Amino acid sequence: MSSPHYRQHFVDAQGFGLDDFQLDAIDAVDEGVNVLVSAPTGSGKTLIANYAIGRAIEREQRAFYTTPLKALSNQKYHELCALYGAGRVGLLTGDTSINRLAPVVVMTTEVLRNMLLTESDQIRDLGLVVLDEVHYLQDPFRGGVWEEVLILTPKTVRFVALSATIGNAGFLGEWFENVRGTTKVVVESTRPIELHNHVAVVPRSTSQVEIMDLLDGPRLSDPARRVDNLMKAGRKFRPGPKWHGPKSSAPPPAFRAPRRSELLRAAADADLLPVIVFIFSRAACDDAVQQCRRDGLLFTTPDERRLIESIADERVKDFTADDLVALEYDPFIDALRRGLAAHHAGMVPAFREIVEQCFEENLLAVVFATETLALGVNMPARSVALERFTKYSDAGRQFLTSGEFAQMTGRAGRRGLDDEGHALVCFTPDLALQDVARVALAPPTELHSSFRPTYNLTANLINHVEFETALEIVQQSFAQFEADRRPRGVRRPLSEQLLARHRVLEDLGYAEGWRLTNQGQLLRSIYHECDLLIAESLELGVFDDLEPAELAGLLSTFVFESKRGAKPSAAKQVTTKKRRAINDRLGPQRRGTLSERQSEIAALAVSVGEVEARHQVPHVREPDGRFATTIAAWARGATLATVLDLAELEIGLTSPGDFVRQAKQVVDLCEQFSRLDHRRGVAEIAGQARDLVLRSVVAGASSVHPHR
Repeated sequence: MSSPHYRQHFVDAQGFGLDDFQLDAIDAVDEGVNVLVSAPTGSGKTLIANYAIGRAIEREQRAFYTTPLKALSNQKYHELCALYGAGRVGLLTGDTSINRLAPVVVMTTEVLRNMLLTESDQIRDLGLVVLDEVHYLQDPFRGGVWEEVLILTPKTVRFVALSATIGNAGFLGEWFENVRGTTKVVVESTRPIELHNHVAVVPRSTSQVEIMDLLDGPRLSDPARRVDNLMKAGRKFRPGPKWHGPKSSAPPPAFRAPRRSELLRAAADADLLPVIVFIFSRAACDDAVQQCRRDGLLFTTPDERRLIESIADERVKDFTADDLVALEYDPFIDALRRGLAAHHAGMVPAFREIVEQCFEENLLAVVFATETLALGVNMPARSVALERFTKYSDAGRQFLTSGEFAQMTGRAGRRGLDDEGHALVCFTPDLALQDVARVALAPPTELHSSFRPTYNLTANLINHVEFETALEIVQQSFAQFEADRRPRGVRRPLSEQLLARHRVLEDLGYAEGWRLTNQGQLLRSIYHECDLLIAESLELGVFDDLEPAELAGLLSTFVFESKRGAKPSAAKQVTTKKRRAINDRLGPQRRGTLSERQSEIAALAVSVGEVEARHQVPHVREPDGRFATTIAAWARGATLATVLDLAELEIGLTSPGDFVRQAKQVVDLCEQFSRLDHRRGVAEIAGQARDLVLRSVVAGASSVHPHR
């Protein structure tokens, strides 16, 4: 227990009474036990983290705050600087290091995992770890990192874990207790601001958008039921596949979907702005903005327009005029001045940050966003609208899950500004409102593990612990905890997966028995989905004797993934004349070197795959060299317009945001290579490659500079 004085001071400083779940959680912090909080978006989980950090500072212990995304880490860094002063807060993401020895350090979860595996001395005075967005634990690529952190962190360290509402918080809490000791589970299911669910629909009889209630308590409302019944009745009379008469003789459906501008005008009339409209396609978000511009929508005052321009000018002041033309800055700023914007991963980070800052300062009325916004930055609105209630997945078109619906509608209602939040589902003729009601009323989804032992983890366990201890560590995972509670034989035990990977490492010369070779020590330093293939390529000299631009191009082979459904055949349709006209600054020799080394990587991937097949280890994705010339040209100083043309030739139409995201992943890998002690030559070139790639739109207006 520690002084009641700090608690009283903290509570008084809030200026409002704390909710019961917040009081329960800070009780647990005061008792010095771990706490897992499951509560809706916007309910004030951050307050619990801030309390725990202040407590750690009071105890003269260090506190780490981890998030799954760099954008979230940057945002959290600003917030904590405002609370505790910039001198006491640090930031560590793959490509940023500020004040790393500060008492409070914000970082991505991967950074902490890497510290634990390298036995960094940063861990010495650590007393608290805040794990934000713990529901990321089921992310297929990154979720396992949470489990590694919880298992590997020294037992003296306390955890405050924050999650969106999940259905099996008690079960997850049992596992926490298993691996971390006494854990208090705090569940809050009530939203801080009441949510009203509506349907936006246009009756044929009036042609006016009607915003009606979806629910009446725990059931479908009467107006919504009437829509369903009229649509059902109308279908009986509409021509089906066997109808051979004229289509025009069938009565039109009684209701239609609202058009975008209609919806926004109706939302403005009903005082529901600002609104985030979720659309599950980047191109459709951009189209929506242009459509609203064409329709002449304007939601801002002259003063607001001036403020918007000054925010945007500040963020792009380091971009060249050519960059801004390639980024289509003029239509972007024109839409912003009208109070309209898109927000998605296809935009360059600087543009997304402009949108976020304008929205935070209440200057925008409408943001068309993909669902990634629901998982990322803190952008609450008065209302949220869903243009469709279905989206494409691997299994075809599916209804949104209750978890997806809750995540998106969690943005509706701004604490301190709105008495209530509103969620609008846009009617479509193929949608039964009964199905929407079922999802809206469904309990929260359960959280499941995606942990598997990687080669990197296997190598680090071989290096650090005895064989039996390594087996115990993977058996402590949430994945194993879940598997142990299922019928026998449902899942291959995690220890077997670890042993299979160990046998692959033995076959390829990374381990001799339970001991690493020099080659194995190299693998310990590589944190990547393709860790083993990268280590093999390093060991066999694939990255030796290269220019920085060539190295950057080759490293893209491990990070590039084309979007699902992207057509790589664009190159076929572009004339050779255009190809000749692109000044990519590479020349035939560099292109030849890239092609030759990519063939070596492809051959290594085949041989690694054969060894994996022998030991029944699933093979990671294949290397893909189609982005290599694009990133090499960028590193050689080609303009943004040039590299986007080049990307179009090699891989199909590429948005500036996609180019930047891939480039930043190359930067991350260059950063790892630059720290390779046993490969000084390659490390030095990788450092140069990192600096050459990290310029202009890739560097952006760095998000770690404080907001205005």
